[in-house]
Amino acid sequence: MATHHDALTAAGVDGGRIYSDKLSGTSTREQRPGLAALLDYAREGDAIVVVGIDRLGRNAAEVMTTIRELSSRGIVLRSLREGIDTSNAAGRMVAGVLARMAELELELGRERRTAAREARKARAQHIGRPKALDKAKADLARRMQASGESASTIAATLGVSRATVYRVLADSSDT
Repeated sequence: MATHHDALTAAGVDGGRIYSDKLSGTSTREQRPGLAALLDYAREGDAIVVVGIDRLGRNAAEVMTTIRELSSRGIVLRSLREGIDTSNAAGRMVAGVLARMAELELELGRERRTAAREARKARAQHIGRPKALDKAKADLARRMQASGESASTIAATLGVSRATVYRVLADSSDT
């Protein structure tokens, strides 16, 4: 983080106007208060400087949405790593190409996931997340419940959450 801070101050950004998020891997703006505060603070004619375009979102779609939002609000975007500056025509063109590439990346990802799902279906393989409890453990959970054990005890015994126990006990398709 210090290297990002140093790069931004070297680019002329006021150290008191550097926004950052401590969490990593989260994607919603509510979970990224630094990004949300920056976007709330910025006004038409302002320039937002980022170390890399990936700082604007956690995935291609979010980056693309943020770039479009900034453009529609008349806010200039400068990315140090990619050399993008949307205050000029070339920078706007590069940002547009990156946005289109992000759309392509999302569409290709959807196509790959669909193809993988269809291939698994054709091979009669399970689609989706594996069950937390196999049939034998689900049956054990039902027997424990029938003998009067609490959901907390069942969960602790089987090494799963109480929510999983409740879901298994409510699901009659495993029987």
